[in-house]
Amino acid sequence: MDHEIRKLAWQIAAHAEWQAMSGARAIPQGLPPIETAGRVPEAAALAPTAAVGAESVDEGSAAVSTPAVASASANERAGDVEVAATLDGLRGAIGDCRLCRLAGGRTKIVFGVGNPHARLMFVGEGPGRDEDLKGEPFVGRAGMLLTDIIEKGMRLSRSDVYICNVVKCRPPDNRNPEPDEVEACSPFLRRQIALVQPEAIVALGKFAAQTLLATKTPIMRLRGTWFAYEGVPLMPTLHPAYLLRNPADKKLVWQDIKLVMAKIGLDP
Repeated sequence: MDHEIRKLAWQIAAHAEWQAMSGARAIPQGLPPIETAGRVPEAAALAPTAAVGAESVDEGSAAVSTPAVASASANERAGDVEVAATLDGLRGAIGDCRLCRLAGGRTKIVFGVGNPHARLMFVGEGPGRDEDLKGEPFVGRAGMLLTDIIEKGMRLSRSDVYICNVVKCRPPDNRNPEPDEVEACSPFLRRQIALVQPEAIVALGKFAAQTLLATKTPIMRLRGTWFAYEGVPLMPTLHPAYLLRNPADKKLVWQDIKLVMAKIGLDP
């Protein structure tokens, strides 16, 4: 009996979650069949809230598409991420992503910015408060320092490079993203890198470097050494936010950046 009650409670909770993500204002009577209930969270995974609502609810009607149909739509969108031919297409495929808990606290998805065919790509950890509000990576104090590194140090324009993060939504209180959150976002970052096809990647900070390299090695042991991410040369370095607290270590980042400049044929 306890098992049946727990199963019924799970069905109700899953069905309610799916209805909410589908844009329904009221939950129709009845539960999804047991064989489709297990796919409810997946159904809302990549589908934009507005798009699902538009496709699922007719004007003047409370009828909502079945979880099986929504699940198929989510699978199609997941496939769209893998085959997106442009960054704009990838952003469209991501839609109003609800794959992990970070979606509930974000203001905007922070996708990425810069040259879609950049020779150099910077990857950070995740959006902060300023980035969450604006929807653009590295626009706060740390972002200003990164811009100085690019423009004053490398003598490039910020628009010459491509900048993004491991996760696209702000973690609460700027905590490190959890493993399941990173896993949910990893197809997006992997496709971004595949589309940009940079000659080199700069991993900004411990979290980005350890995530991309699948290692727990401290950043001070990683920085200054070339690695590779899916065949692309990768240079770990210190995060600009760290440099704001430890300005004396800017010289270490400059050493790393000079190696990057040499790698892509820029005069230091």
